Amino acid sequence: MGGATRVIVLMPVTRTHRNMGSLSVSGEVATVTVEKIGGIDETTVEVPPGVTVLRGRNATNRTSFLQSVMAAHGSEWASVKGDSDQGRVELSLGEETYTRTLTRTDDGVAGSGLGLLTDSTVADLFAFLLEDNEARRAVERGVDLREIIMRPVDVASIHRQIRAAEQRKEEIDAELDRIASLKRDLPDLERQQADLRDEIAETRDELQRVEDRIDERDADFQTTQKNRDELETALDELQATRSELKRVRDDIQSEQESIAALRDERGNLAVERSGLPESPTERLEALESDIDRLRERKRELSEYTTRLQNVIGFNEELLSGEHREITDAIDAKPESVGDITDQLYKGSKTTCWTCGSQVKPERIESTLQSMRDHLQEMVSEIGSIEDELDELTGQRDKIAETRTRAQELTATIEDVDAEIERRQTTVTDLRERRNNLSARVEELEERVTTLRTEEFDEVLDLHTKANELELELDRLESERDEVSEEIADIESEIRRNNELAAQREEVVDELIDLRSRIDRLEAEATDQFNEKMDDLLDILGYGNIERIWLERTDTPDDPVHNSDDSVTGSTFTLHVVRSTDSGTVYEDTVGHLSESEREVTGLVFALAGYLVHDVYEEVPFMLLDSLEAIDSERIASLVEYFAEFPSYLVVALLPEDAQALSDSYNRITDI
Repeated sequence: MGGATRVIVLMPVTRTHRNMGSLSVSGEVATVTVEKIGGIDETTVEVPPGVTVLRGRNATNRTSFLQSVMAAHGSEWASVKGDSDQGRVELSLGEETYTRTLTRTDDGVAGSGLGLLTDSTVADLFAFLLEDNEARRAVERGVDLREIIMRPVDVASIHRQIRAAEQRKEEIDAELDRIASLKRDLPDLERQQADLRDEIAETRDELQRVEDRIDERDADFQTTQKNRDELETALDELQATRSELKRVRDDIQSEQESIAALRDERGNLAVERSGLPESPTERLEALESDIDRLRERKRELSEYTTRLQNVIGFNEELLSGEHREITDAIDAKPESVGDITDQLYKGSKTTCWTCGSQVKPERIESTLQSMRDHLQEMVSEIGSIEDELDELTGQRDKIAETRTRAQELTATIEDVDAEIERRQTTVTDLRERRNNLSARVEELEERVTTLRTEEFDEVLDLHTKANELELELDRLESERDEVSEEIADIESEIRRNNELAAQREEVVDELIDLRSRIDRLEAEATDQFNEKMDDLLDILGYGNIERIWLERTDTPDDPVHNSDDSVTGSTFTLHVVRSTDSGTVYEDTVGHLSESEREVTGLVFALAGYLVHDVYEEVPFMLLDSLEAIDSERIASLVEYFAEFPSYLVVALLPEDAQALSDSYNRITDI
């Protein structure tokens, strides 16, 4: 409609029902400003929380306003007014304002700006219940009800995660078994280490006693001046060499302790690195390739759906009586008169703008419905592509982060390995120095032997004994070091046991959650549908209908228990139970439901999806349109029931249907 901007202000009415929306919108008025969208020229509407009724006849822009609200949420189900190149909608809610602009381009209509939702797929499916809503029409069209309920869930991805978790669990179990075997070997090694320590301590004590006796005897013996000087020189050097040999042994022990500490550090680093999942380069490259492919496919589908939506919108506007200048121009041409049969037909006809002939509006509407169905299929495919893109992008980022951390750990481990190698080289040099000193001790002992007298025999025997003890001490210390290194390696592995056990517990919990996630969602969906359907059948009083209920049946190829990527699984079967006047109960078919009964059933099915996927947590609005198949009194009861769930329920009704609703509801009669 043209003309000046209209501002419609409705005072909020205090409500007593429970509101499930998680957004903090209690008492806040939502303001919707629309320019050049659908059939609306320009308008501003303030919608308070609760129920708002759009009252009016057909072609009064009620549906255009609902589509504008959808566009403000980020939905693509809106079109630019026929006489404009650009439309705009703004939604103010609390302290936040969301603005989107729709621009007509050569390729169709392009949307820009920030909507309330980053992805409106679930809202389009379960909250925006206009006439062509797919969930609402699922019962009537006999489509797979489970597929619609489970569409927001990436079932194939869940199965891939299950297989990956099972593989991680198997790897952890194998590692835990290996560590358990090492634990069984550890007590024997520890006993061997303790025995060696005792032997080393005893050998050190005996060596100390021998060295003390050498010191005592060195002070007592007498010899000639010459022999004494030479012998003293040899003995001094022998004593100094022994002292140096002792210092070298101490250095070897210190280096061994440092190496053990470094091995501990390396073990901890290796534990962390081994806990990281594998991130092969080819997998990362494959993910990048898949992401590029999906983005290109999404771009192509988005361009296609935009063009298709423009065609549908233009034809809908022609059917609703807009663009009279086009139909008038076509009717004015002689060739548009049509054939003799058309002239004889006196019923209502519409001029086809593509060929100029007069056809029944139902024929155009039938073609448009086919186009709408096709458009919905394309939008659904885009949603599936976006879900897969999110999954693949997350996998790619996780792999990249894992690779970076693994590289950091590898570099640190290499530094520690280099330090261990350097110290081991030092130990090797020290051991070589120790061997050289031991050889020098032997040479000095031989030199002392040539200079000795009987008085020196005891001292020389003591030096020989000391040398033997030092060699034995070196052997014991080397054996102890080897055993200690083996124990350190095993203890490093055992330290991983608790971490691996914790990882295994996490993986088991993850498997339990993944395996039950689909079951929980499906069970909740059927429970919600059956509960709400029972409520409404009781409230609406549909004569001989005893019950309409949804049955969930597992099938042999249920992907919850399979290893493939199939998305088939449980079957949802809709049952209709009726009763005769005599009280006999029998099961009927869905095809025998009246139009009113099918409409209510479809709305309840959409409501079940709304509740199962917690749509109310992110979407404050629920929209209802095209309820004419339901009688006025039942519409009033239906609206009252649905009002319990969203923060804002906006309903488009004909004047005679709106009369049956509570006077406390907010009403809009002019848009």
